[in-house]
Amino acid sequence: MTKMRFWKTATKAFFLCALVSALACAQTTTTFEAPGAGTGAGQGTLSEFINAQGLTLGYYIDSNGVDHGFIRSANGNFVTFSAPGAGTGSGQGTLGESINPAGTLTGYSIDGGGAMHGFLRSANGTFITYDAPGAGTGAGQGTLSLNINPDGAVAGYYLDSGSNAHAFLRLKDGNFTTYEVAGAGTGAGQGTGTASGIGLSPNGTITGAYIDSNNSLHGYMRTFDGTVTDIDAPGGGTGPMQGTDTDGLNPAGVIPGPYVDTNNVAHGYVRATDGSFTTFDAPGAGTGAGQGTIPEGINPQGAVTGYYVDSNSASHGFLRAPGGTITTFDAPGAGTSAGQGTFAFLDNASGAITGYDIDGNGVNHGFIRTP
Repeated sequence: MTKMRFWKTATKAFFLCALVSALACAQTTTTFEAPGAGTGAGQGTLSEFINAQGLTLGYYIDSNGVDHGFIRSANGNFVTFSAPGAGTGSGQGTLGESINPAGTLTGYSIDGGGAMHGFLRSANGTFITYDAPGAGTGAGQGTLSLNINPDGAVAGYYLDSGSNAHAFLRLKDGNFTTYEVAGAGTGAGQGTGTASGIGLSPNGTITGAYIDSNNSLHGYMRTFDGTVTDIDAPGGGTGPMQGTDTDGLNPAGVIPGPYVDTNNVAHGYVRATDGSFTTFDAPGAGTGAGQGTIPEGINPQGAVTGYYVDSNSASHGFLRAPGGTITTFDAPGAGTSAGQGTFAFLDNASGAITGYDIDGNGVNHGFIRTP
């Protein structure tokens, strides 16, 4: 399922000194490894979230293939954590997804049987674990908590006993609202999901995507009162795993994301608050199936970051300024073969970007790129 994990796999840098300036600032890219991260293929550090203070959040995979959450402060100090009940076998463990200004974070764990459970971790390290009503208990089923807002509400989705997805909003008091978007399919691998990290606004608006009965993707936005708006970017295909995904929203309500065309090539879009779309492709993006441009995050000023997959199926980071200028970059040490490269995930108000790279040996490394 998304980032919406429905279809995505799991340097020199650029940011404008001012939105109206044409001069680029000097950039610094710092790569990092969480304590305990493994050094083999498929192991290492995956950073996926950054807040206004430069704190990064994600997870690392140890030498046994087990996931553990981490928080990295702007000065480079780490806190690592594992949720209660998280499994200790390969492919199990704890994944951090989103953190609010109070330092409360959310994510999900995978237990010893392969089922998923949501959690909240307060700034003092106290955990609350939970399961959405109707969540399945089998391997690959359960609750994925993916977003938290300043009020402590969380949003995500759960997979039921038939592996169909349903979205949820959990308020700070623990009350759940679950929902399905009209048109969502009811089969295994179909249903309604949410974006991750920045998919829940302070006012309770949620962005996500759903998979219909034809296995096509459609984005949506749901306000707190339950009003749903479909988001289908122009040019999106209607075949299996084609169509439109969303990757959250910024405080102004601007939504970025990718869409997949009839040739299975990904392209970026930005949806303005009036519902109009701007589509774009990063320079160097490939034009073959499984290639193209994949936006992942947007900051308060409207700068969009993400990555593109080139004609050799290697990935590279990009930053699209609010005016449309796109700059591409690679993290130091990023591999250049298919499935390797740089994966940028989120940028903050200061223009810092976090993500991870996969090196030539298939090992993951976190990075932060600062102006």
